[in-house]
Amino acid sequence: MKNINTTNTTLVNLTPHSITFVDDVGNTVLTVEPSGQIARCSVTREKTGDINGIPVNKSRFGKVENLPEPQEGTIFIVSALTAQAVPERQDVYITDDAVRDDQGRIIGARALAHV
Repeated sequence: MKNINTTNTTLVNLTPHSITFVDDVGNTVLTVEPSGQIARCSVTREKTGDINGIPVNKSRFGKVENLPEPQEGTIFIVSALTAQAVPERQDVYITDDAVRDDQGRIIGARALAHV
């Protein structure tokens, strides 16, 4: 993959939650709000048993739904599962290097990553 350095790229958040990017000292650099469209993999489940009364399924992930066609100067932020399903897409990214609060909850990310 080639190196990427740009300040003119549009970031489209295809997840259901806000994504906050922070710098090395925890200051917010950018918050990308959800676009209202969620890219997801379709899933089929087959029950294979039970463990202590809890169903156990075999899940199969299929086609990615709600992922727009590539657009010049635009990248799409999606879930890791969705990104793994479309490795040929150079415009699909995930958040990387999670920042957590003192209770372990993710409150931001320091980077983007391409899968």
